[in-house]
Amino acid sequence: MSRSRAIYPGSFDPVTNGHLDLIKRSIGLFDEVIIGVADNEAKEPLFPTFERIELIKKSIGDHKGVTVEPLNGLLVDFCRLREAFVVIRGLRAVSDFEFEFQMALTNRRLESKIETIFLTPREDCIFLSSRIVKEVARLGGDVSPFVSLSVLTALREKFPRANSTGLL
Repeated sequence: MSRSRAIYPGSFDPVTNGHLDLIKRSIGLFDEVIIGVADNEAKEPLFPTFERIELIKKSIGDHKGVTVEPLNGLLVDFCRLREAFVVIRGLRAVSDFEFEFQMALTNRRLESKIETIFLTPREDCIFLSSRIVKEVARLGGDVSPFVSLSVLTALREKFPRANSTGLL
């Protein structure tokens, strides 16, 4: 078994440069990082799970010890199956902390081995969210500073009308 293994869960719809920053930094902290791509039942995803997985793989390139896979069901069950009890979560603002803190405590209550590590993205990515990227892209704004080239290409396919403005 790996000396240190962590799970970075999220919906990644789509993966942003903020997510990629946390993934790259996590690779430096852990021997193995499992990126769990989840569906959020409260939201209708722009990209299906398999496409989000492929976009993450294309965006991060080949890194030893990194896997990307679907996360279905409870995060604690996902952690148990992979014998990975460190969860990485990103914090952009104080408003993120309250929700993430509740989730961390709930996960620990469900599985006492789980520890949550909070990371903040680089300053130039701290404001980014998938929701903002999708909205800007849908309205024809330039999201190239916020996402990888593969995600930019996928967004152009999803929003052809916005693409016709020449901004996306």
